[in-house]
Amino acid sequence: MIKIKRAYQPADEKDGFRILVDRLWPRGISKVKAKLDLWMKDIAPSNSLRQWFNHDPLRWDEFQSKYDEELKDKKEFLKQIKDLEKDKSIITLVYGAKDEEHNNAIVLRDVLKDYK
Repeated sequence: MIKIKRAYQPADEKDGFRILVDRLWPRGISKVKAKLDLWMKDIAPSNSLRQWFNHDPLRWDEFQSKYDEELKDKKEFLKQIKDLEKDKSIITLVYGAKDEEHNNAIVLRDVLKDYK
């Protein structure tokens, strides 16, 4: 099972193995409070894509498409997450964005659902 959660929400045992999937560390969150098992910044959108998107809901559809294309070149990271899911059962992709409906963790979760 792969879930997503904001970094600003309290960590919970039900989160399982927690992976930060942002290129930048969430502001104001200490490493202790984040309770992360892994920071996988290389699976995050490129800096240019992240800056272009700027969490603009009007760019969401195009962002999803562009990030999906970037993920095609990151198969080793996708495989690593899928292997962790097999080993740990529950994986939570942690992200820092305020927008809970338009963020990279959603796209990544959806790609991982179909990844073999």
